[in-house]
Amino acid sequence: MAAARQAAEALKLDKLLLIPTRVPPHKALTEDVAGPEHRLEMTRFAVQALNLDGVAEASDLELRREGKSYTLDTLREIRALYPKGELFLLLGTDMFLTFHQWRHPEEIAKLCTLCAFHRSALDSAGDFASQKRRLERKFGAHVKFVDLQEVVDISSTRLRQMLPAGQGREFLAPAVYGCILREGLYGTSADLRRLDLEDLRCVALSMLDPRRIPHVLGTEETAAALALRWGADEESARRAALLHDCTKKFDKELQLALCRQYGIEPDAAERREGKLLHAITGAAVAYADFGVSGEVRDAIRWHTTGKADMTLLEKIIYLADYIEPTRDFCDLTELRRLAFEDLDGALLLGFTMAVEDLAKKGMPVHPNSVLARDYLKGKRP
Repeated sequence: MAAARQAAEALKLDKLLLIPTRVPPHKALTEDVAGPEHRLEMTRFAVQALNLDGVAEASDLELRREGKSYTLDTLREIRALYPKGELFLLLGTDMFLTFHQWRHPEEIAKLCTLCAFHRSALDSAGDFASQKRRLERKFGAHVKFVDLQEVVDISSTRLRQMLPAGQGREFLAPAVYGCILREGLYGTSADLRRLDLEDLRCVALSMLDPRRIPHVLGTEETAAALALRWGADEESARRAALLHDCTKKFDKELQLALCRQYGIEPDAAERREGKLLHAITGAAVAYADFGVSGEVRDAIRWHTTGKADMTLLEKIIYLADYIEPTRDFCDLTELRRLAFEDLDGALLLGFTMAVEDLAKKGMPVHPNSVLARDYLKGKRP
């Protein structure tokens, strides 16, 4: 990730493709290697963590192709996609110094510029210069060097050895580490029902569409701030916020399958509007699979529609989801101010805004949202 970030900046790339290999031609896969789907998922989370404003992209190009994952075949496909693009192949130390032994290096050299960067402070400048001359002379290659200002000296082999002992998380994006824990990859064996808050955060983020991570983290911090302001338990607020969208990425068919699995009977409105189902299924998954308290479960359950006479934590999660910093679908200035000054007043304003917005768009309003608004109206002097 450090190399990718620095290469994108140094080369002023318009697009940076991170491509998990299907079958590496230069080494045999060991038993502890994650499957292709998991490696693609982790690559997508790494791309999100790079935060390169849409420049970086995880590609399944090699995973879709049968047989060994030869770089030449990949470059040919990329060239067909970007016939006028200038292509750079990013190479670590070992790959660059052995490039002349690859399959058809002369063809690769015609398709792209070779960009080598140092993986450790011990890389030899002399070896790099000598290899550059060799490749230029033998294959007519164009070679660039990318000097790494930030060096992370860890091998994938060593990292996989560290993970079963609960070490090495500092080298990974949180959602990548969460994916490893959730799926029990590389010899890990976490008890999902007894995760501490830090590990729960990683696992919860790994259950999201990567684009939703900023929203969930924003909801967590807003919920924690509201809990401190209004006297709720901060850790419960954080756990509810982290898991409130844990099934959000599933389609309606899978949501209904989860309802059947957990013995849930959605009402007519929830069946009609599939986007409401994630609150119900998310609450069930949080309670059954992650061992949250009933209070946290219910806060997740009501974070979308709300209901009359909500508990303090339910109010906090509903509002945190609504006003967290990345939300920009309407002017939330007054609602954000009121949330820290008059909790019920903020809740009433939130339900009023939500009901009016749905009505304006011609979309159905869940009866519970109307009941929640009217209940709060009845409490006001």
